Amino acid sequence: MLGFFKRQRLVKKGLASSKLRRRRTESEFLDTLEHGWAARLAVLAAFVAGLGLLVHSEASPQPVPNVLFAVLIFVTALAQLWIIHPKTFAQNSRLVLLGLVFLLHLALVKAVLVTAGHPALPPEQAQLWRLVLPLAFAPLVLSVLLGRYHGLYGAIFASLWSAILFRETDPVVLVMSLVCGFVAVFVTLRVRRWTQLLRAGVFLGLTTWLLAVMFGMVGPVFGELPGGIHWREIGWQSVVAIGSGVVTALLATLVLPVFQSVFRITTDISWLELSDLNHPLLKRLTIEAPGTYHHSLVVANLAEAAAEAIGANATMCRVCAYFHDIGKLVKPDYFTENMRRDRNPHDELAPTMSALIIIAHVKEGVDLALKHGLNLEVIDVIQQHHGTSQVYYFYKRALQQQEDARAGGKIMNMREEDLPEVREESFRYPGPRPQTREGAIISLADSIESASRSLERVTPHKIDQLISDIIQQRLVDGQLKECDLTMRELEEVAESFKHTLQSMMHTRVSYPGGRTEKSDRTERRDTPVPAPRASEPPASAA
Repeated sequence: MLGFFKRQRLVKKGLASSKLRRRRTESEFLDTLEHGWAARLAVLAAFVAGLGLLVHSEASPQPVPNVLFAVLIFVTALAQLWIIHPKTFAQNSRLVLLGLVFLLHLALVKAVLVTAGHPALPPEQAQLWRLVLPLAFAPLVLSVLLGRYHGLYGAIFASLWSAILFRETDPVVLVMSLVCGFVAVFVTLRVRRWTQLLRAGVFLGLTTWLLAVMFGMVGPVFGELPGGIHWREIGWQSVVAIGSGVVTALLATLVLPVFQSVFRITTDISWLELSDLNHPLLKRLTIEAPGTYHHSLVVANLAEAAAEAIGANATMCRVCAYFHDIGKLVKPDYFTENMRRDRNPHDELAPTMSALIIIAHVKEGVDLALKHGLNLEVIDVIQQHHGTSQVYYFYKRALQQQEDARAGGKIMNMREEDLPEVREESFRYPGPRPQTREGAIISLADSIESASRSLERVTPHKIDQLISDIIQQRLVDGQLKECDLTMRELEEVAESFKHTLQSMMHTRVSYPGGRTEKSDRTERRDTPVPAPRASEPPASAA
């Protein structure tokens, strides 16, 4: 409250802006819900209660042991989640998601079993209903939402719990569920369109049909004389078995958008939708900051290729690279790629003020991203793509001015405390450092693309040296120590950058009329600010 009145007084004096920049704030209450043990125990208790209600059945010869078996499997599942997926275990929202998917899967299976076991149904129709079981629902949904390893996790434990739902634990259902679950994960490794889910449903249906034939649920087909085979009945059974996979995929298509929205999960499908270049912010970049727009497209190509080389999320890298520099829309003329040849606004500013403007584009980018409702992962990359790195060019310029002032002060007998002070922290980005592999790749691609503009003569050796120097500098500065990149992956990323840059910056032959390749490339350069060494990314273009 006191800060509000103080700010209003500064606004009246013209010493502060009346507008507040949007910030991404973390609520302590929401953080407690997400990571607190009390909330986690409540989530786990609710799941056990729902699991017990679904597994318990008076029609089962042993209802109480079945519930006990289900709880023991739950303990095993919880231990495996803690060991193999510690990040998921630490997030209560992810536990809620897993619990909802498992309970929905079991509810669908039980609904089919109850319908198949209705006394009014003839045996033939009851057998058809058993072929409708959505055995791959949980692994299909988890594979698309959280990745292949969570999909395999879902296939194993959904199969174990589904087998218990039968009056007697059925090994046939257990095997069919496991196989269908693994197939569901395999066919959804890279789902970029909703139609690919329907294709996955067809594969699931064919797998279900093949297993049903093997276990005698369709037919009998083998061991019978041709005249004794009931082709009409087999045809209906085959249609139902194949259709069950398609229906499972359709159900997954219905619930996936809901889970994506509620739990703020971005799938490959969502990333592909976000890659549309007709977004209002990207359209503004093309008009107000065309140099930044072109820079972002090149960074997107570099980052996408590098992500594919190490198995990271390539589509996420492309989309986040499109938006990583949208903060430059606030003052586009202060960044080298957008400057006019006849004017450099930094010539009229002190180095500290220039660095402040350059650094502010990160906060301005977060402000614009929040205003336009961009994805949280995109906002994270905007915040992290410079980490806590230094605006090198203006820092060196400030040191030079300090030395000049000190030399002049000696002549004028000035005191040391009267000389301008240069603090290194004033020339560093606020961070945080990149937290993910994708964020680190975009950070490196951004620096390498900017630094490559300073190369006078492009050769494979110079490109290789440039990439090696920048990566080494980032390692020494500690900018990559909070992400999951290994040294082997970093080497693969560097090799990908080298190949992509060589493809984009290849030399051209000389043109007639005295127009050479070198003069043509010199005319295309848009860096009026003197560039630092090739090993140092040009800070003012960052």
